Amino acid sequence: MTGETSSPYLFVYSGKRAFIAGVADDNGYGWAIAKALAAAGAEILVGTWVPALNIFETSLRRGKFDNSCRLPNGSLMEISKVYPLDAVYDTPEDVPEDVKTNKRYAGSSNWTVTEVAESVKNDFGSIDILVHSLANGPEVTKLLLETSRRGYLGAISASSYSFVSLLQYFLPIMNPGGASVSLTYIASERTIPGYGGGMSSAKAALQSDTRVLAFEAGRKGQIRVNTISAGPLGSRAAKAIGFIEKMIDYSYSNAPLQKELLADEVSNTAAFLVSPRASAVIGSVVFMDNGLNTLGLAIDSPTLSA
Repeated sequence: MTGETSSPYLFVYSGKRAFIAGVADDNGYGWAIAKALAAAGAEILVGTWVPALNIFETSLRRGKFDNSCRLPNGSLMEISKVYPLDAVYDTPEDVPEDVKTNKRYAGSSNWTVTEVAESVKNDFGSIDILVHSLANGPEVTKLLLETSRRGYLGAISASSYSFVSLLQYFLPIMNPGGASVSLTYIASERTIPGYGGGMSSAKAALQSDTRVLAFEAGRKGQIRVNTISAGPLGSRAAKAIGFIEKMIDYSYSNAPLQKELLADEVSNTAAFLVSPRASAVIGSVVFMDNGLNTLGLAIDSPTLSA
């Protein structure tokens, strides 16, 4: 559910430009963050995974997202440009031949991280906000003990190093005083059985990298870096885990506030973190999970009622 909460940051971003990496449909956190920033006056650019690009752009053109594009003032969110992006690859030389010839990549070009950064520079000159909403674990349904080296490193590459890469190549075109935010998950700090394939390690790396990148980007470009540890959302991407609905039910049953976590709540927090109002918030992990992270005991456990 997105678009229902009026943004408290309206017009804070007038004249600012945001690039959101990882928007491929209208029901994930990336989409919600794009809407929150658009409602606050920012110009929106998005990076969409190449195999999902055609469906996403077709849906946009045909108005299939019009309802979810609706902003609090009644207007539709405008996306100035959609860029094909596969953040697993930094340069064209990194792309293996089987990917180059894959029909899902046919018709798209300039989609590695360096190429996208250069395209954005050529098209718009600079950006103020960089959002990382990317994660993928090719073996996420496997136990860590059953995860291959390739699957483990694939999760790290797509889910955490991709943030390092994006910030590395976008930093030169980010205006001083800008900000970047990513999305992490409590599995980085707590054991979540079933969240496998190295994804917990990838999220832990993302949080550690957030602290280091906050220092380096702050010193080098006056850019603030933070991450949001968001609770479970029933997005299409999250369904790859295999038990997202059970995770949502568990969160509802055990969190201090028993309510549905809305994408809008996470997106409004992201909008705050990249705004001047959060000018001293740097290198932080901000929990947005109705307080579930504070619990050390599952209160709905049958053993407690025995």
